[in-house]
Amino acid sequence: MTTAADPAAVAPPSPPSPTPAAATRRRADSRQNGRPSSLGRLARLISPLVLVGLWQLASQTGFLPEKKLAAPSTILSTAADLVREGTLGSQTLISVQRVAIGLVIGLAVGLVLALLAGLSQVLDLAIDPPMQALRTLPHLGLVPLFIIWFGLGEEPKLFLIALGVTFPIYLNTLAGIRGIDRKVLEAADSMGLTRLQQVRYVVLPGALPSALTGLRQSLGVAWLTLVVAETIAADSGLGYMINQAREFGFTDVVVVGLAVYSILGLLTDAVVRSIERRALAWRS
Repeated sequence: MTTAADPAAVAPPSPPSPTPAAATRRRADSRQNGRPSSLGRLARLISPLVLVGLWQLASQTGFLPEKKLAAPSTILSTAADLVREGTLGSQTLISVQRVAIGLVIGLAVGLVLALLAGLSQVLDLAIDPPMQALRTLPHLGLVPLFIIWFGLGEEPKLFLIALGVTFPIYLNTLAGIRGIDRKVLEAADSMGLTRLQQVRYVVLPGALPSALTGLRQSLGVAWLTLVVAETIAADSGLGYMINQAREFGFTDVVVVGLAVYSILGLLTDAVVRSIERRALAWRS
């Protein structure tokens, strides 16, 4: 006579629970997923090095005249000379100061306008239409007008950088505020949070990812604007150094100045990406 099988006896054994060490390894692998390995990062340097080598070869063989573009070895020698003389450091510091001041002004204006437009429908009707209209203007084309208004001092450069910075941070922050779930705001209101507390604990954290994206875009616009501003109306800075070298045909100095612009842009973008990883660690 057969009897019913015990379910516990025929059930397959449950898989063993992972050890803490295994779980830690899996989390580390998941964090590294999608990131290039050390070998991959080295492989990405091959093509730039090949291009530099071809550039040097073209210069040495005379295929690329020195008057058109200096050789990489000449550019490195010139950069070392400018560093020893102190010219490159002083001019770079002036340019960084201009970007920093213009960036602070533009970020402050853009963030305040985005908060006002995002938190009030009435203010949105008053602020957003003019901002959308103004952002379509090529702000670099305002250089002559800014010179007429502010002269040839620091003011036109700073205001031009601030104007270019304002729109990316405004648009991205406003989009982040509008993307916040209204139910979250209603829940915060029902909990008795004041308007200021809602902004601090709900609106700003919710809009932070978009605002950081706007900050990265604003930095790119700031450096681009600085290049134009310093080559048109300046008596100091990297752009002034480049403009003077252009007039005398010193292509090596021109490339050194452009390279410093590029390095500064990459460094500031890396700083913002580092801040983004730390501030948005809760999303990973």
